[in-house]
Amino acid sequence: MRSTLLTILFILTAPMMIHGQGSARITGLVTDSLGQPVELANVALAGSREGTMTASDGSFKISVPSDQPLEIVISCIGYVTRKERVMLKNGEQRELSLTLQQDVTSIGEISVSARQDRASTFQRINVADMNYMPSTTGKIEAIIKSQAGVSSNNELSSQYSVRGGNFDENLVYVNDIEIYRPFLVRSGEQEGLSFINSDLVSSIRFSAGGFDARYGDKMSSALDITYRKPEKFAGSAEVSLLGASIHMEGISKNKRLSYLTGYRYKTTSYLLNTLETTGDYKPQFSDLQALITYRFSRKVELSFLTNYSSNVYQFVPETRTTEFGTQELPFNLKIYYDGQEFDRFNTYLGALSLNIYPVNNLTLKFIATAFQTNEQETFDIRGQYLINELDNTPGSETYGDSILNIGVGTMFSHARNYLDAYVISGSHIGTLRAGGHLLKWGLKYQYQDFYDRINEWKLVDSAGFVLPNNGREIVMDDYSRTTQHISYDLFTSFIQDTWEINTVEADYFITAGVRGSLWNFNKSLMVSPRITFSVQPNWTRDMIFHLSGGYYYQPPFYKEMRMPDDQINFGIKPQRSTHLLLGGDYIFSLWDRPFKLTTEMYYKWLDDLIPYKIENVRISYAGENIATGYATGIDFKLTGEFVPGSDSWFTASLMQTREDIAGDSILVDIVDGVNVYEAAGYYARPTNQLFTAGVFFQDYLPNNPDYKVQLSAFFGTGLPLSQPNEQQYYTTFKMPPYRRVDLGFSKIIKKEDQVLTEKNPFRHFRTIWLSAEIFNLLGINNAASYSWIRTISNQEGIPSQFAVPNYLTGRRFNIKVTAKF
Repeated sequence: MRSTLLTILFILTAPMMIHGQGSARITGLVTDSLGQPVELANVALAGSREGTMTASDGSFKISVPSDQPLEIVISCIGYVTRKERVMLKNGEQRELSLTLQQDVTSIGEISVSARQDRASTFQRINVADMNYMPSTTGKIEAIIKSQAGVSSNNELSSQYSVRGGNFDENLVYVNDIEIYRPFLVRSGEQEGLSFINSDLVSSIRFSAGGFDARYGDKMSSALDITYRKPEKFAGSAEVSLLGASIHMEGISKNKRLSYLTGYRYKTTSYLLNTLETTGDYKPQFSDLQALITYRFSRKVELSFLTNYSSNVYQFVPETRTTEFGTQELPFNLKIYYDGQEFDRFNTYLGALSLNIYPVNNLTLKFIATAFQTNEQETFDIRGQYLINELDNTPGSETYGDSILNIGVGTMFSHARNYLDAYVISGSHIGTLRAGGHLLKWGLKYQYQDFYDRINEWKLVDSAGFVLPNNGREIVMDDYSRTTQHISYDLFTSFIQDTWEINTVEADYFITAGVRGSLWNFNKSLMVSPRITFSVQPNWTRDMIFHLSGGYYYQPPFYKEMRMPDDQINFGIKPQRSTHLLLGGDYIFSLWDRPFKLTTEMYYKWLDDLIPYKIENVRISYAGENIATGYATGIDFKLTGEFVPGSDSWFTASLMQTREDIAGDSILVDIVDGVNVYEAAGYYARPTNQLFTAGVFFQDYLPNNPDYKVQLSAFFGTGLPLSQPNEQQYYTTFKMPPYRRVDLGFSKIIKKEDQVLTEKNPFRHFRTIWLSAEIFNLLGINNAASYSWIRTISNQEGIPSQFAVPNYLTGRRFNIKVTAKF
């Protein structure tokens, strides 16, 4: 640690040689493609902290060093960044006339301006920001977790919750194709690679609620990913202590055939060896992904997206030592293990897309998709445990040692769980731009098939007594055995229109649509009207406001249908959430650099809810629509160039989500030895996190931007904690807050525009950089879940139960080399 701190101190305080040099001046005018001045555009000198902003008439002036090649970077939100290379003599003054092109997202040959994108509930995330972000999971997921309203309390998992929703309530699309993940994963240790390959991504759009009717049947969020369209041969490779990846892309000479491929390998054994349970960890995760596109003509294009993923987790546990309790009453848990766990999750996806552009401003897209997952979770583990009370008397000869045995016992865990699932769909999406309107429509048929075999039990033996102990028979602590095979169909359609109204006082943007779904499992018909209204006043300050609302239904997947007794509830209904959002953003200048402040308030009415409990990343549902609830809060995000040329952001969120579950009760009194209960009413849902805050900050050494530093930090208040074996969901327990800081350093070895000699081996690469990362910089013990250890009854006949935290990973160092060619 000492050497690490010295290294950090050296990097951050290394003296830089400053050479005397002359100066020159650049003046100019920045306009858009229509010749109108662009106000508040950032004009910066690459590789330095020098910069300025354009005035209301688009003019600017900036002093620069003379007699050396310079790169001037002109950027503004909503426009494509432009770079100009210049070299001026000492005392020279040069005038530049610069035109910025509007940032446009292409949908075939139809374009949606960044101006309308800003007016929606979606935010566009800069892909370049994810290249340097330190992360133990995928780069895309790491950057999503850092957004306002998003929280994740497990660095081993790529899953996240949004505004009080759980992991199963988030939509993910890649090129208009809905993405699914394995179903049996119960811990972050088992979880492998997510579907999204960051090496292939060209754009990221994310909505934390109030999204359009075109996005499907989930209640919380929508992540819309677009993969890149290759324009020439290129590729990248990355190697680190956590795995490796490589990608290649290219296009044929006649520009008809293009390919985009990527392979990833990941192993987390290096991280898992910091856990309190020691043993032989052998996680091996890999996937191969490809997007192949053939353009028959300017009007017809066919593409095929395919993915194969193999996630294998093998673990032979040996011992575990955990200290828990309080300073006044500390305990120690010691477990000696026998047995092993072996899990395998294989997923396959193939999607064929046909794009037709019959006339200008019209796109017709037809998609056929097949998804398959084959999952197995098998383990036989015996753990012999001892719970001891520790001496907490300072100065005592036995301070910190065991002074009293509280309990002793043996736990047996067995599982042979298998799941095969198939999701097959066919869909059509149409887009038409005409007369100031952007009209979208779609139809989709989806078939889902699940074949589930569960055989799982747990036995607890404490001091020769099986728990729970009724004195008559052996009772399993947890027992599940069932075979289920179900299938059903889902029909969906949507239509929506977006149009813009311009007046002298303001510009108005309206997106209105309706989504209809028919779920034949129990003949449920769902109609979801949705609308977003935005206004941008013609004020001196650049501000925009939006109001959004709508219905969001979520038909149950297989997991939600299964009740605690392992039976399928054939009368289950879709859950529903009604969103109401009010927000806006403000683009302003600070320190002559652009900044953006975004604020959004929301309220969600929740009904026909299916209650659940969360243990690590495993969600166990009640299998019944027996609850109503709500979620409300406010999110803030400040984004800007705190350091010239590098985006950073700060987020903060306040949120409360509560539910009222039929049948849950609380003990209020004991009368004549009889317990008196009353209805529990509204209480915190498992995702209720009152306050969260996040930071992503980038910096570089002055006058030497090749040395960069990135800091990622997150804080979240404690989540509710429920006992897994209790029948009711009400709880008063809370987990400790989640706190984590990751730090990354990077050195650019080969710049993109750098010319090397013929003998230099790096000349074949566009750019190369070396990164050093410190995960969990502060070494904080965060709990992923709790193990409930029980012992036989004490002298009063009351059985003891201890909640022992399962801590996440400790501090770890990672080295990463990335090259692009």
